[in-house]
Order: sequence, then structure tokens, then C-alpha cells
Amino acid sequence: MTRPVAVAITGGIGAGKSEALQAFARHGAATISSDDIVHELLRDDPAVRSALLERFGQEILDEAGNIDRAAISRVVFEDRESLAWLEALLHPLVVAHYLGWRERLADLPEPPAVSATEVPLLYEVGGDSRFDAVVVITAPEEVRRARARVSSAEQRESRLLPDEEKATRADFAYVNDGSRQQLDDFVAGTMRALEERAGS
Repeated sequence: MTRPVAVAITGGIGAGKSEALQAFARHGAATISSDDIVHELLRDDPAVRSALLERFGQEILDEAGNIDRAAISRVVFEDRESLAWLEALLHPLVVAHYLGWRERLADLPEPPAVSATEVPLLYEVGGDSRFDAVVVITAPEEVRRARARVSSAEQRESRLLPDEEKATRADFAYVNDGSRQQLDDFVAGTMRALEERAGS
């Protein structure tokens, strides 16, 4: 059975991880986003909902009675203890989800050569050991801050490893300060290298 080469995409806030993930999909990789998994857990998992309401109360619900991610963000980014609690709740579930997804890909009659998972805090949680290769997407600070909300970037940046360290540890690294086409070209070259690895 041929297992897809498992690649993680990571990088700083506003660097362009999601754009890179979309490019991997265009070039034939199966893709999944940790952020999308979190959305799904908050929307559909009754145990997650119950734990969140017990910890934070009814004020994290929107008018329709659904979990409001923005409300949770406001709470946890001002309270490191609550942030650590939230990550301890969600992180194992996210990992289990994408590992299960990879197993299902491997069981397909014709598995894709590459599976790509966007994992924002990959190195910070020691998640790189779960992947065959890591792609780090970086960008200059002024570019990232123009792309992302400054308040969010400022509050989370101190928790992240420096881009230079991530790039040094990665199998592939790209400074995303040019056009989407340039990013796409980088991903195309990376896919060729990963497909060669899958076929070897």
C-alpha cells in the first residue's frame, strides 16, 4: 500500500499558509487545515461545546446559540491560562482528526502522492515528528502585519518560534513577499520534489 507523503505547512501569522495550502491543492495534493478542523469541532462536537460552556459560560455563544470563535478569542488572548486550557482541549482532537484523514487517504484505491496539512503551531507543540516533510512559509514583518489584524499578530507573536529557526528546521522554506504566481511556482517545485520522494 502506498502512503501519501505527509507534509506540514506552517509559518507566522499573515505569512500566507492558507494560500500555500490552496496552491498545494491545485497541484494535486490532498489538503486539510487545522483551523478548519477547529471550526468543525466548535460547530459539531457536543463534548467540546459542553467543556467550553462549563469553562467560559454563555457569553461565548452567538445570537443563534452557536459557539462564537471571536468571543472565545477575546477571552483567551487576554488570559494565558485559559489559552493553555483551550489548546489542551482542542489540540489532541485536531491531531486525531488529521491523522485519521491521512489513514483514510492511504486506504483509497489510488492514494494521492502527497497530503498537506496546515498546522500553525507545528514546532511549538512538537508536531513536526508526525510528518515526513515540513514547509515553512515566512514573510517580512511589515507584509504580515498588512495581511493580518495587528492586534492578533501582536498578541500571539511572542508565543511563536522565530521565522529564522522554523526555516532552518524545515525541509522547504519560502519567503512569501512576492506575487501569488511566485508562491505557486514554489509550491509546484516542492510538489515535484515530494512526488519524487513518494515514488522512490
